Amino acid sequence: MTTYHPRRRLIQGAAAAVGSLLFPLAGKVQAAESSRFQIGQNDFLLDGKRLQIRCGELHFARVPREYWRHRLQAIKAMGLNTVCAYLFWNYHEWREGQYDWSGQRDAAEFCRIAQQEGLWVILRPGPYACAEWEMGGLPWWLLKHPKDNFLRTRDDAYVQPARRWMHEVGRVLAPMQITQGGPILMVQVENEYGFFGEDLEYMRVMRQALLDAKFDVPLFQCNPTNAVVKSHIPELFSVANFGSQPLAGFKALASVQQGPLMCGEFYSGWFDTWGAPHRRGDASKAVADIQTMLKANGSFSLYMAHGGTTFGLWGGCDRPFRPDTSSYDYDAPIGEAGWTGDKFKAYRDGIQPFLAEGESLPPVPPRMSVIEIAAFALKESASVFANLPPRVIKTASPQPIEQYDISRGLVAYRVTLPAGPAGVLEAAKVRDLAWVYVNGKQAGTMDTRHNRFRVELAARSKPVTVDILLYTIARVNFGVEIHDRKGLHGPVSFKPKNGQRQALENWEIRAIDFDADGKLPPLAWKPGRPQGHVGSAGSAGPAFWRGSFDVSSSGDTFLDMSTWGQGVVWVNGRCLGRYWSIGPTQTMYLPGPWIKPGRNEVVVLDLTGPQSARIAGLSTPILDQLHPERDLPRPSNTAKPKLDGLTPAHEGQFLPGSATQDVRFDKPVRGRQLCLESLDAFDGKQFASVAELALLGADGKTLNQSSWTIAYVSSEEANKEDGSALNAINGQITDHWHSAYSGKPPFGSHPHRLILDLGKQVEVAGIRYTPRQGADNVTGRIKHYRVYVADTLVTQD
Repeated sequence: MTTYHPRRRLIQGAAAAVGSLLFPLAGKVQAAESSRFQIGQNDFLLDGKRLQIRCGELHFARVPREYWRHRLQAIKAMGLNTVCAYLFWNYHEWREGQYDWSGQRDAAEFCRIAQQEGLWVILRPGPYACAEWEMGGLPWWLLKHPKDNFLRTRDDAYVQPARRWMHEVGRVLAPMQITQGGPILMVQVENEYGFFGEDLEYMRVMRQALLDAKFDVPLFQCNPTNAVVKSHIPELFSVANFGSQPLAGFKALASVQQGPLMCGEFYSGWFDTWGAPHRRGDASKAVADIQTMLKANGSFSLYMAHGGTTFGLWGGCDRPFRPDTSSYDYDAPIGEAGWTGDKFKAYRDGIQPFLAEGESLPPVPPRMSVIEIAAFALKESASVFANLPPRVIKTASPQPIEQYDISRGLVAYRVTLPAGPAGVLEAAKVRDLAWVYVNGKQAGTMDTRHNRFRVELAARSKPVTVDILLYTIARVNFGVEIHDRKGLHGPVSFKPKNGQRQALENWEIRAIDFDADGKLPPLAWKPGRPQGHVGSAGSAGPAFWRGSFDVSSSGDTFLDMSTWGQGVVWVNGRCLGRYWSIGPTQTMYLPGPWIKPGRNEVVVLDLTGPQSARIAGLSTPILDQLHPERDLPRPSNTAKPKLDGLTPAHEGQFLPGSATQDVRFDKPVRGRQLCLESLDAFDGKQFASVAELALLGADGKTLNQSSWTIAYVSSEEANKEDGSALNAINGQITDHWHSAYSGKPPFGSHPHRLILDLGKQVEVAGIRYTPRQGADNVTGRIKHYRVYVADTLVTQD
């Protein structure tokens, strides 16, 4: 068999692009190796023979256990020989010290089935995972610790629990390594740490934890292309993550180590967030990149080969706060319900010419059966406020819910407001959404997406009861913002008009904690519309609804939730996940094995009240239907830039290409708002785009983005793609902000402006700019620019 040696060609052919970052080739990586699987100088070696790893990511937590074998068979039929599996720490240890590997969580059984289907396994046990999963897989109880910014550091408050987790992973899965006759070839240490931090000793600590857990197969780390160099340590084999420009990724790897080339995450699509268009990936471009990797003797892992569904309440949140949909379809070649179609065929056809000698592809497994369910009414209800648990927490001022041993769910806060004039009720912070009621009638909402923590209240002739119902959607799963403590954060105050701000104290707190699997609380059902607190315009207030449907035979279906507001769905007591009528997802995938012959009970928590309390089961999902008009009230969009007469904090010219660039100001500048002004683009066209914009403090580290919002953007593309401005500050370099280019002209020309509100006055010493990724001819890469920093850079009409 021919063995390719691409190293010299890759380095010489593109050395100019690496420039001074091109290091001398390092020696062989100091990774463990087994007698069967080894990392050679140019190849992975299995029993001494070259193995080109063609891997696909599949999260067993996002696939019904009854369908694991079906999905693994589809992966094998696509032309892959390996499956990549994340472990989510919080999925197995939701309560500290209580581990669960049963049923849907049986990772060892998943590995056994993969081996039976002829697939190798690459294990990614964390402790941090990301993966659009609640808190990136870290357990919420870590946030009981009062420290800030201690997660993913060498602080004992993090390292000791993480080491205990790794020890438990080793107990369960070390016997599944190839060294012990199992399918696990390699194990990843942490995940994309190069994006998060620069403490390489931390990576050594995490590596040692896996060694102590009895993992003796090669250990590796993955990082985005632009973080490979700064994150590499010789004790770990490095792989690069990217969705385009594979040779650039491979070149970065070749600059730090002598070894086979591998893409740890090659993006087949992208995930969806509530309120943004459904994402899609270009199959023809992806296949071309895959073939480029294979021709270069490279290995890869498709992220995702099959995305599946984030059942329960496990969905994560993009930063600064963009919650992810329950559907994790990802536009992957194997769809949410395991369907294969044109994209799957394109991948299979593209991979087939690169199969090893004597290797052939098995047939594609058929679709699981699908059923439709006639529309049925949910005729019983239970008001949330009437069904709060009896336990009352009394406190002078609300603290984050983790301090009360509450993990997530619905938290009700009550306080008495004395008689007095109209004014403003304001909290220090609200994570995530909250509805404010005065004597049972809705007075307003609070929304962390817009840093809107204030509600105007009318004058009162006598004391009133103020109830605040808070809903935790998801903890941020990316960046330093994973320190995402939930709840109503005090102090909470009331400021009368023309009066002095007064602290509101003596609160009562009650919570419905949905815990690990979103277990339903005991509920007192009543027929008809819920009675109690009333929503805006007289709509039904927050309530649970109950109904049922009957079937004679089961099959997959998609529950149509488009007439409901926002909340959670349970079927036969099993939590399917979250829904939100703003879209893009309007259906919820209900797997056939979770439907039983005869009567099936459905419970819906709706926080805003449905338009119609009916549900039908559809034969196809609705993944791309937006309804922004159904969202909570948003701040008025009348902002205009106010830059006249201001001196830029910095101005200059970015470098061409896709590499991330750090720009330091001559001196730090303080302000609450920052404007990046694009004066022209490298391609000469009238568009601007940014993959990622971070701000640097005086210490050179990036600033926390959890309180950031978009104060103004000159335009954003919303038709042909998701080019929203929030993409520039979500930490994901694969998506981007792009000025408008479709719809009705004019589209606007330079200068283009993106203005951030940082939530408070901060000191900014520079910016970290990542251009739009892709080929050299992509539109919008900024050439000349200016940066402004001040307390106010926008005006409101």
